[in-house]
Amino acid sequence: MIKDAAIKDIISHPDDRGFFREIWRFQENSEIRGFRNGEGQISHSLVNKGVIKAWHGHKIQGQLNYVASGAIRMALLDTRKDSKSFHEAVEFKIFSEQPKVYYFPPGVLHGYECIDGPMHIIYMTSGIFDLEDEVRVAPEELESIFKW
Repeated sequence: MIKDAAIKDIISHPDDRGFFREIWRFQENSEIRGFRNGEGQISHSLVNKGVIKAWHGHKIQGQLNYVASGAIRMALLDTRKDSKSFHEAVEFKIFSEQPKVYYFPPGVLHGYECIDGPMHIIYMTSGIFDLEDEVRVAPEELESIFKW
């Protein structure tokens, strides 16, 4: 696993009205306490089946992602030169019926392919959108490490 990244199963509490899912407890997950500093942004994206969105990350912010419906093939890639997991890639499939939430710290890139859609993904960043903080890398630049 990539250093400082996390992926956690989510428990659903269904009843005849639907279900309740607790996505994240900040006080129990110390690896991302930075989200509690009063800044941040929650965003929602709709992605159609077959679409690949890769690679994206941040210089300063961490990001927490939750697939609300549909499914993705998700990957994380560590680009932090001082990290023990430098250039390590991790891949997971996440299905809304078997919910998971994943976090990646600054310097770790993420990407995904929508394998069942349309897919709704909700994400929270530890800061607000700042173009200077954005890191984007074309998939073909990293094909030797990870191929979609």
